[in-house]
Amino acid sequence: MSQPNQRTGTEPGRQEVARYDPFSEFSRVTQRMAQLFEQQWPEFPALLGRQGFTPLADVEESDDAYVIDLDLPGVDRDDIEIEVVDRRLVVSGERKERERTGLLRRQTRTVGRFRYEVTLPDQVNAEGIDANLTDGVLHVRVPKTQGPHRRRIQVK
Repeated sequence: MSQPNQRTGTEPGRQEVARYDPFSEFSRVTQRMAQLFEQQWPEFPALLGRQGFTPLADVEESDDAYVIDLDLPGVDRDDIEIEVVDRRLVVSGERKERERTGLLRRQTRTVGRFRYEVTLPDQVNAEGIDANLTDGVLHVRVPKTQGPHRRRIQVK
Protein backbone atom coordinates (compact mmCIF):
# COMPACT_ATOMS: atom_id res chain seq x y z
CA MET A 1 0.00 0.00 0.00
CA SER A 2 1.48 3.35 -0.97
CA GLN A 3 1.61 6.23 1.46
CA PRO A 4 0.07 9.61 0.54
CA ASN A 5 2.42 12.51 -0.01
CA GLN A 6 2.55 14.52 3.26
CA ARG A 7 2.68 17.86 1.44
CA THR A 8 -0.11 17.37 -1.13
CA GLY A 9 -2.15 14.54 0.40
CA THR A 10 -2.11 12.63 -2.91
CA GLU A 11 -0.88 9.12 -3.46
CA PRO A 12 2.36 8.58 -5.40
CA GLY A 13 1.73 8.50 -9.13
CA ARG A 14 -1.41 10.62 -8.84
CA GLN A 15 -1.30 14.32 -9.49
CA GLU A 16 -3.63 16.81 -7.97
CA VAL A 17 -5.19 19.24 -10.45
CA ALA A 18 -5.42 22.81 -9.22
CA ARG A 19 -8.28 25.01 -10.36
CA TYR A 20 -6.97 27.67 -12.75
CA ASP A 21 -7.90 31.24 -11.90
CA PRO A 22 -7.02 33.46 -14.87
CA PHE A 23 -7.28 36.65 -12.83
CA SER A 24 -5.09 35.62 -9.90
CA GLU A 25 -1.81 36.34 -11.70
CA PHE A 26 -3.09 39.70 -12.95
CA SER A 27 -4.27 40.61 -9.45
CA ARG A 28 -0.92 39.61 -7.95
CA VAL A 29 1.05 41.66 -10.50
CA THR A 30 -1.10 44.78 -10.09
CA GLN A 31 -0.88 44.60 -6.29
CA ARG A 32 2.90 44.22 -6.48
CA MET A 33 3.18 47.17 -8.88
CA ALA A 34 1.09 49.31 -6.53
CA GLN A 35 3.36 48.32 -3.62
CA LEU A 36 6.46 49.23 -5.63
CA PHE A 37 5.03 52.64 -6.57
CA GLU A 38 4.05 53.29 -2.95
CA GLN A 39 7.55 52.37 -1.74
CA GLN A 40 9.37 54.48 -4.33
CA TRP A 41 6.99 57.45 -4.41
CA PRO A 42 4.92 57.62 -1.20
CA GLU A 43 2.99 60.61 -2.54
CA PHE A 44 1.90 58.71 -5.69
CA PRO A 45 -1.37 57.23 -4.30
CA ALA A 46 -2.48 60.68 -3.14
CA LEU A 47 -1.85 62.06 -6.64
CA LEU A 48 -4.20 59.41 -8.03
CA GLY A 49 -6.82 60.20 -5.41
CA ARG A 50 -6.11 56.95 -3.56
CA GLN A 51 -5.15 57.15 0.07
CA GLY A 52 -3.82 54.36 2.23
CA PHE A 53 -2.13 51.04 1.67
CA THR A 54 -2.93 47.43 0.85
CA PRO A 55 -1.95 44.92 3.56
CA LEU A 56 -0.20 41.69 2.62
CA ALA A 57 -2.54 38.70 2.50
CA ASP A 58 -2.86 34.99 1.74
CA VAL A 59 -6.03 33.49 0.25
CA GLU A 60 -6.47 29.75 0.69
CA GLU A 61 -9.29 27.55 -0.60
CA SER A 62 -10.50 24.39 1.08
CA ASP A 63 -13.42 22.15 0.13
CA ASP A 64 -15.93 24.16 2.14
CA ALA A 65 -14.47 27.67 2.58
CA TYR A 66 -12.00 30.37 1.64
CA VAL A 67 -9.55 31.49 4.31
CA ILE A 68 -7.98 34.94 4.08
CA ASP A 69 -5.10 35.91 6.38
CA LEU A 70 -4.13 39.61 6.37
CA ASP A 71 -1.07 41.08 8.08
CA LEU A 72 -2.39 43.91 10.25
CA PRO A 73 0.10 44.44 13.09
CA GLY A 74 -0.72 47.41 15.28
CA VAL A 75 -4.35 47.59 14.13
CA ASP A 76 -7.08 47.50 16.77
CA ARG A 77 -10.02 45.19 16.04
CA ASP A 78 -12.41 48.14 16.43
CA ASP A 79 -10.64 49.85 13.50
CA ILE A 80 -11.39 47.04 11.03
CA GLU A 81 -14.45 46.78 8.77
CA ILE A 82 -15.34 43.70 6.74
CA GLU A 83 -17.96 43.70 3.99
CA VAL A 84 -19.05 41.08 1.50
CA VAL A 85 -21.15 41.69 -1.59
CA ASP A 86 -21.83 38.63 -3.74
CA ARG A 87 -18.34 37.15 -4.20
CA ARG A 88 -16.34 40.29 -3.34
CA LEU A 89 -14.79 40.57 0.13
CA VAL A 90 -13.54 43.99 1.25
CA VAL A 91 -11.49 44.53 4.40
CA SER A 92 -10.75 48.14 5.27
CA GLY A 93 -9.75 50.18 8.26
CA GLU A 94 -7.00 52.26 9.74
CA ARG A 95 -3.64 51.74 11.40
CA LYS A 96 -3.34 54.76 13.68
CA GLU A 97 -0.13 56.65 14.34
CA ARG A 98 0.90 56.16 17.93
CA GLU A 99 1.92 59.06 20.15
CA ARG A 100 5.65 59.55 20.39
CA THR A 101 7.62 61.20 23.14
CA GLY A 102 10.96 61.31 21.35
CA LEU A 103 12.15 62.67 18.03
CA LEU A 104 11.22 60.37 15.14
CA ARG A 105 14.40 59.86 13.09
CA ARG A 106 13.09 57.32 10.62
CA GLN A 107 9.70 55.83 9.79
CA THR A 108 9.25 52.85 7.47
CA ARG A 109 6.10 51.35 9.00
CA THR A 110 2.93 52.20 7.10
CA VAL A 111 0.16 54.03 8.94
CA GLY A 112 -3.19 55.38 7.80
CA ARG A 113 -6.14 53.91 5.94
CA PHE A 114 -5.91 50.47 4.36
CA ARG A 115 -8.09 48.48 2.01
CA TYR A 116 -7.90 44.90 0.74
CA GLU A 117 -10.31 43.48 -1.84
CA VAL A 118 -10.63 40.03 -3.31
CA THR A 119 -13.20 38.47 -5.63
CA LEU A 120 -13.68 34.83 -4.71
CA PRO A 121 -14.27 32.25 -7.48
CA ASP A 122 -17.53 30.80 -6.07
CA GLN A 123 -20.62 32.12 -4.32
CA VAL A 124 -20.17 32.44 -0.56
CA ASN A 125 -22.35 32.18 2.54
CA ALA A 126 -22.22 35.75 3.88
CA GLU A 127 -24.06 34.77 7.07
CA GLY A 128 -21.40 32.25 8.06
CA ILE A 129 -18.33 34.50 7.78
CA ASP A 130 -16.09 34.41 10.84
CA ALA A 131 -13.19 36.79 11.57
CA ASN A 132 -10.70 37.08 14.40
CA LEU A 133 -7.54 39.09 15.01
CA THR A 134 -4.67 37.28 16.72
CA ASP A 135 -1.04 38.42 16.98
CA GLY A 136 -1.48 41.03 14.26
CA VAL A 137 -3.02 38.63 11.72
CA LEU A 138 -6.66 38.98 10.70
CA HIS A 139 -8.04 35.50 9.95
CA VAL A 140 -11.27 35.56 7.90
CA ARG A 141 -13.09 32.33 7.07
CA VAL A 142 -15.67 32.64 4.30
CA PRO A 143 -17.78 29.48 3.85
CA LYS A 144 -18.85 28.46 0.36
CA THR A 145 -22.53 28.09 -0.44
CA GLN A 146 -23.89 24.61 -0.77
CA GLY A 147 -24.10 24.49 -4.55
CA PRO A 148 -25.40 21.67 -6.66
CA HIS A 149 -24.00 18.32 -5.61
CA ARG A 150 -22.61 15.97 -8.21
CA ARG A 151 -24.29 12.61 -8.26
CA ARG A 152 -23.53 9.60 -10.41
CA ILE A 153 -26.59 7.96 -11.91
CA GLN A 154 -26.46 4.27 -12.67
CA VAL A 155 -27.90 3.26 -15.99
CA LYS A 156 -30.38 0.40 -15.63
